[in-house]
Amino acid sequence: MTTTPPNVQPPADHDGHDHDRGLAFDLSTLLNRRRMLQLIGGAGVLALAGCASSGTSASGTTAAASGSSSGSSAGSATTASATTAGATATTGSSGGSVGVIAEETAGPFPANGSNGVNVLTESGIVRQDIRSSFGSSSGTADGVPSTVSYTVVDASTGDPVSGAAVYTWHCDRDGQYSLYSQGAADQNYLRGVQETDANGVATFTTIYPACYSGRWPHIHFEVYPSLDEATAAGTPVATSQIALPADVSTLVYASDGYEQSVQNLSQVSLTSDMVFRDGVETETPTVTGSVDQGYAIALTVGVTA
Repeated sequence: MTTTPPNVQPPADHDGHDHDRGLAFDLSTLLNRRRMLQLIGGAGVLALAGCASSGTSASGTTAAASGSSSGSSAGSATTASATTAGATATTGSSGGSVGVIAEETAGPFPANGSNGVNVLTESGIVRQDIRSSFGSSSGTADGVPSTVSYTVVDASTGDPVSGAAVYTWHCDRDGQYSLYSQGAADQNYLRGVQETDANGVATFTTIYPACYSGRWPHIHFEVYPSLDEATAAGTPVATSQIALPADVSTLVYASDGYEQSVQNLSQVSLTSDMVFRDGVETETPTVTGSVDQGYAIALTVGVTA
């Protein structure tokens, strides 16, 4: 399926378009289920990036966010050394309850079978490096190198959940989603599945996504009870999004290839974003690194075991 590129002025409800689950499902998810889950799980342990229009970001989102505005490519040799240090930022748990991850819409481009194409059942989807397409596709997404690490924990105890699976996906440097957007419909990059290890961690090598019109910079993910359930496109136990911090995004978008994101970021805020405007307490990542060396993005994901 081909859609208008997200960076070419898509509707403000870009991630809220009606799809197979229905618009009513998405709205209910955003306004009701999310709040209920937060009440059940208690106070969130993560808070996402601050509002671009106010020039602030959520406290504690970054450490060493400084860096050059020079461009980086997905094939940069610095990726491994740049991101490994932060990849285990949330590894393991010492116990204690954490917030249940906020439930969010998967949006119109999940490729999980709910809206057309189903990439989860394809051979090659289980992989750590998601920058390049697999199978019959051969494209590679350019951008500032990054890793995204999810630590899945039991929200009631804080103990790591091993043997679960995380499916993550996001737009490319141009704001396009593989398998859907014009210019990327023949690609399947920036999508992948990983099983959580003994510490509950699943880590992906990727690039920093763009900010497209109408949405705060974000990364989508789903948590499945097992790898088999994920690759069978079964039922996830959690569907959510990471809200990327304003200060890091500003640095990244000053580098080559992200020019459109500069304007888009200036026109959106967390309080105006249709997904994040009711709170980002559980969706805030820890981010370390720099534009030159790459970024490590880490999020603790509390689920109901």
